[in-house]
Amino acid sequence: MLTDPAFYAVALPAVVLYGLSKGGFSGVGLLAIPLMSLVMPPIQAAAILLPVLLVQDAVTIYNFRRDWDGRTLAIMAPGVIAGIVLAALTAALVSSAHIRLGVGLLAIAFCLNAWFGPDLRTAAPQPHNGVAATLLGGLAGYTSFVIHAGGPPYNMYTMPRLREPALFVGTSALFFGIVNVIKLPAYIALAQLSRENLLLSAVLVPAAVAGNLLGIALVRRVSKDLFFKLIYGLTCLVGLKLVADGLGV
Repeated sequence: MLTDPAFYAVALPAVVLYGLSKGGFSGVGLLAIPLMSLVMPPIQAAAILLPVLLVQDAVTIYNFRRDWDGRTLAIMAPGVIAGIVLAALTAALVSSAHIRLGVGLLAIAFCLNAWFGPDLRTAAPQPHNGVAATLLGGLAGYTSFVIHAGGPPYNMYTMPRLREPALFVGTSALFFGIVNVIKLPAYIALAQLSRENLLLSAVLVPAAVAGNLLGIALVRRVSKDLFFKLIYGLTCLVGLKLVADGLGV
C-alpha cells in the first residue's frame, strides 16, 4: 500500500482534515475514517491514523501549552476512563449504528439549544457540574474508542464553560491526547499496529502536521465570536453526519 496512489488520494486529505480539527476546528476530522475506509478496512484506517493523531496532539499541546484548564480535565477524567473501559468490554456487543444515531441527535439538540436558547455570548460561563462531567466524559471516552467521535459529547460539556478559544483548544488537545494514549494498548492487542501500518502512519505525518499548523494559525487569527460560531456549526454538521450514518443513509 506504500506505493498505491489510491491510498494517498484519500489518506492525505484525511490527515489534513484531522490536522485542522486538532488545530482547533473540532469536527472537520469526522470524514477522515470514512475517506480512508474507501481503500481499506475501517479498523486498519483507525489504526494507521492513531499514531498520526498522537503526533498532532503533541503539536497542538506544545503550541497551547499555557492554555489549558486542569479543573476540566480532572472532573471529566473518571467518566472518560470508565467510558473507555466499558467500550473495550462491550464494543463487540453494541451496534455502532445506534451509538452514532444517539450521539448525533444529542449533538444536534445541543446546538439548537445554543442557537435558539439563551445567548451564551453574553451569559457567564457555566460552573462545573460533576454529574454532567461524568456522563458526558464517559460518553466521550466510549464513542472515541468505538467510533472515533468523542468530540460532540466533549464539546457539549466544555463549550459552555471554556469560553476563550485558546483555552478551549489547549484543553481539548490535552483531553484527546490522553484518550488516544489510553487507546493504544487496545490497538496493540488487536495486532493493528503492525510494521506496515506504522510505516504508512509515518509517511502521513508531514501532511498531518501541516494541516495541524494551519488549524492553529487560523484559530489565532479568527475572532472569539466567529470561532465559537464555527465550532457550533461544525458540531451540528458532525451530529447530522452521525445521524445519517446511524440511519444508513
